[in-house]
Amino acid sequence: MLQGIRLKANPTQSQKIKLSQWMGCSRTIWNAKCEEELYYSTFARKYYPIGTYAPIDQTTAQFKDKVLTPWLYKCPSQILRNSASNWHKTHCRFIKGQCGKPRRKNKSDKGSIHLTSELFRFELCADGVTRLWIGSKSNNIGYLSFKKHRQFALPNSIYVKKERGQYFVSFCYENAKNDSIVKSEQDHLSYLKEASVDFLEAHVVGIDRGVAIPVQAGDNVYDFSKAQKKKKQKMAQYIKRSQRKLARQQKKSHRREKTKHRLAKYHYKIANIRKDFSHKTSRDIVESQAKVFIFEDLKTANMTKKPKAKKEATGRFLPNKAKAKAGLNQSILDKGWNQLEVFIKYKAAQCGKAVFKIPAPYTSQECAHCGHTHPDNRKDQATFLCVGCGHFDNADRNASLVIKKRAIRFILDTGTVLSDRGVLTSSDTGRGASCKTGKPKGNPASSVETSKKKRTAATKVAV
Repeated sequence: MLQGIRLKANPTQSQKIKLSQWMGCSRTIWNAKCEEELYYSTFARKYYPIGTYAPIDQTTAQFKDKVLTPWLYKCPSQILRNSASNWHKTHCRFIKGQCGKPRRKNKSDKGSIHLTSELFRFELCADGVTRLWIGSKSNNIGYLSFKKHRQFALPNSIYVKKERGQYFVSFCYENAKNDSIVKSEQDHLSYLKEASVDFLEAHVVGIDRGVAIPVQAGDNVYDFSKAQKKKKQKMAQYIKRSQRKLARQQKKSHRREKTKHRLAKYHYKIANIRKDFSHKTSRDIVESQAKVFIFEDLKTANMTKKPKAKKEATGRFLPNKAKAKAGLNQSILDKGWNQLEVFIKYKAAQCGKAVFKIPAPYTSQECAHCGHTHPDNRKDQATFLCVGCGHFDNADRNASLVIKKRAIRFILDTGTVLSDRGVLTSSDTGRGASCKTGKPKGNPASSVETSKKKRTAATKVAV
């Protein structure tokens, strides 16, 4: 099974200069491939017949010139080749609809290089320390010092990355675990369809993600600690102060670059707190007695969009509560919903457990006791009071039970299918196909008034 690892590196000053030059050459090749594809595609669209497309390749020889780009000759050719190869793979994935189109990379304090096996080697020295040699025989930086915090197997390729003035070595390697124990989501679903209701009730847990309470898994509540909240609040104050200072400084000045570097460090500390919370929460959830974990299919990108501007007929803009929506968006993104889902997925796969998603509409308005769905069931953030049966509960706990209830209904339905995104949906063919989530139907006032008019008209005709 593939396992990823990230190691902190400590290069010398001369190694930093060399690595920065190599990262700049790698970025040059990437941007050149982007501009080449744009030129060819524009030319083909204007002057060639319909159906003719630009050539897509991973060649780099045309970009090396001793007059225009002499610095590329000081970089190992394998790094240039790997950069073009990564661009080509990204563009192929874009054509298949798996990712966005590769874009230009701006010059910043970030950078990375992809090193294949001919450009690095791990050596166990006589003193028992593992050292990393980077480069070829004629063009190298020597041994790169790094902190080895756990054992790992030798990889086929590595990435050397630079962020906020710090350097990291990251790669994937094959661990001792067998891939055969990792079941696919479809295999898990086929097995669970034959399980009993009592088994599902005991081993399925619904995970509700929110703003006030980040995670509610059944009866368990997970939130940031007081120390973490205090640290985040302190970093947010530093960020606000630094952003005001940044706005007053002259662009491209050294002091402005120092402020930007300081801002990046504050953001990195907040991200570390969020990552620590996601790791600890996911580990606690996965190691519980539950064997099936259910998430809502939340589309966070749509939930955090800016509100559209509203205009009067005179052209004057109306209030659209953009400031309040910006605060809500920041609160949603600060909880790390997607990060928690990713961590639970890979940890559950290692433990042989299943993770599914269900459609999200009306999980916060549905009663877990009677199934009645109405907006008045949840009048505030914390409490849930069903207007149908009078069931009272915490709103997040009720939503977690609703998620679990829907998931069990989907699993037992013979017409349930699994989408590419891992969402349980109904094909409307099997028994229980009515479990497909949808807006509750009712009799609006307009239809009632229309029926009254029809009856009145029929009475007049009869008279």
